[in-house]
Amino acid sequence: MRYLAPSLAVLALSLAAASTARAEEGMWTFDNFPIARANATLGTHIDQAWLDRVRLSSVKFGGCSAGIVSAEGLVMTNNHCVSSCVANLSTQAINYAETGFTPRSREEELKCPGGSAEILTDIADVTDRMHRAGEGLSGQAFTQARDAEAGRIESEACGGDAGKRCQVVSLYRGGQFKLYTYKKYTDVRLAFAPEDRAATFGGDLDNFSFPRFAIDAAFIRLYEGGQPAVTPTHFTWNANQPVEGTPVFVSGSPGSTQRLLTQDQLMTIRDVVLPMDQLLASELRGRMIRFSEESEENAFIAMDPISSVENTYKRGRGRMAALVDPAFMAGRAEAEVDFRQRVAADAALAARVGDPWGDLAAVQPVMRELYPAVALLEGGTGVGTTSPGGGSQLFSWARTLVRGAQERDKPSDERLPEYADSRLASVQSGLFAERPVYPSLEQVRMEWWLSKTREWLTVDDPRVRGLLGDESPEQLSARLIEGTSLADPAVRRALWAGGMAAIEASDDPLIRYLLSIQDETRAVRSDWETRVESLTARASEQLAAARFAAYGDAVYPDATGTLRLTYGRIEGTDVPGQRWGAFTTFNGLWDRATGAAPFDVAPKLLAARDRIDGETVLNMAVSSDTIGGSSGSPVVNAAGEIVGANFDSTVLSQRNAYGYDRNVNRSVIVTTGAVTTALRDVYGMGRLVAELGVE
Repeated sequence: MRYLAPSLAVLALSLAAASTARAEEGMWTFDNFPIARANATLGTHIDQAWLDRVRLSSVKFGGCSAGIVSAEGLVMTNNHCVSSCVANLSTQAINYAETGFTPRSREEELKCPGGSAEILTDIADVTDRMHRAGEGLSGQAFTQARDAEAGRIESEACGGDAGKRCQVVSLYRGGQFKLYTYKKYTDVRLAFAPEDRAATFGGDLDNFSFPRFAIDAAFIRLYEGGQPAVTPTHFTWNANQPVEGTPVFVSGSPGSTQRLLTQDQLMTIRDVVLPMDQLLASELRGRMIRFSEESEENAFIAMDPISSVENTYKRGRGRMAALVDPAFMAGRAEAEVDFRQRVAADAALAARVGDPWGDLAAVQPVMRELYPAVALLEGGTGVGTTSPGGGSQLFSWARTLVRGAQERDKPSDERLPEYADSRLASVQSGLFAERPVYPSLEQVRMEWWLSKTREWLTVDDPRVRGLLGDESPEQLSARLIEGTSLADPAVRRALWAGGMAAIEASDDPLIRYLLSIQDETRAVRSDWETRVESLTARASEQLAAARFAAYGDAVYPDATGTLRLTYGRIEGTDVPGQRWGAFTTFNGLWDRATGAAPFDVAPKLLAARDRIDGETVLNMAVSSDTIGGSSGSPVVNAAGEIVGANFDSTVLSQRNAYGYDRNVNRSVIVTTGAVTTALRDVYGMGRLVAELGVE
């Protein structure tokens, strides 16, 4: 394979038009997928009917992706995408992460607390309405007008239909707005999960790496009216051995990319956002590890949260490496110069769009100043991973109850957007979910958040004094967590139903605390929306108009957590830092195993060794364009058959947030052949094998 220098690769792959981008680049929306280009690149013959079948067979499951694989609502995703469900269903006595979850009948499939799944059924353009809503406005008035119009559009489209969800999505950073309509399932049941060690073999050392030897796959089932959902449109299961060079497509909901940001915006992420997020995640990981070492109970409680924070930290490390790579950033800079020169060469275009680059540059000093406070106290910035409450579930519920009560007293179009009428069903679903809460871990999270907020904003910041009063982080977190009754779903339901009167009458210490800090946190949000968000949205909209004019409409938007289709080939890489072939096998797993964690084979998997064909391909690498959120994405061949599920990428591939480089970008896939082997030969799930149509 020829090695293309990173600076040239990124220049070819960044913000340019499709005609100058490498063939496999792009997380394409289903209403703008380049069918002809994909067919010409791959030698395939897909058409619009093929796209429709793939779209209707693809599922968004929480923050992950998935694919329907039978006519009776069976869905394949990753094991790490169901890890919270597994943890919520487990106890110390019956720990499904250790044993695997292997129900012998559908009646034994268990509901995932708070789980929901969605299928995209329609996409409609609402750009004109959204743009008109903000005309002549600035600051927070602009943001509120846009949010209110989005809420109206969503309510008009979905009404009170509990089986649908409507969402106005910003694409091209405000250049387009689309209404996405989903079929929604709120009864999602766990149908199979392997032993966690089988899915996470190699642990954090192998995370974001290849070769891999992980059966990171699980099955859920969609239910309606207490019965398995009828899903006539689904992927056909293909468990054949994969062949290197085969064209494949990956259909999923990638979370977020920043490829359309300017260089000035990326510098803020490099200098402020990522360093803060990484430092905070590193300390949280340390506190959780210490907590887990204190007892067997704590180790059980912290297992899934530790994996989550380790994943976040390692992903951030890969992204930081990209932003400090001179060659990579030089390529980005050259692409921006090309873009600006194209705009400057068209006098009419230049006059129409103004100087969005300069406008965005002017926002950056303010963003750098405000980011720590808004990230720690309010969240929702869209650029970082830090959030208020430190990930405490109890804090989150209290915040939702207090904010929800305050906002529901207002007309829908005057509320914070997350509490608009069109979104209340989703809010309630999360609030009422019956999931276990562990006060000891909740206190670790709260104590960490309070201490880090004091550290980052400083002791003398009046907002910190409002947060802590005369108490230490240790004292306050202990008092709030020990005294709250919000772990009881009946209490949460009563407070929600009672509205503001119930909230104000409550003596729950966590509710009282959230009420007491609303002025400070709302002020931080208002300042951010006025001085950063609205100005960024305006300039980004102009930048999008310039991009469309300079490069035509054959460009793709940044990932936004919405369904996308990418494509590539099954292949390895041969570049510095990652030289390996396309496949790993079960024989490779046995060879890699040492018997000591994290390279200890799961007990049931090891016991089945003699029943497994060692040459069965376990994992494979694919050159598709993916990012976080693509976990669980069905990997489909040109015949529309599912051949695997995406579960990871490599550390070098984390630069994919800022620009696609075909030479290093590889998605890591668990094959359907490996999943079939696990179901049939390891876990005795013959009934699922039969449902998949495997003879």
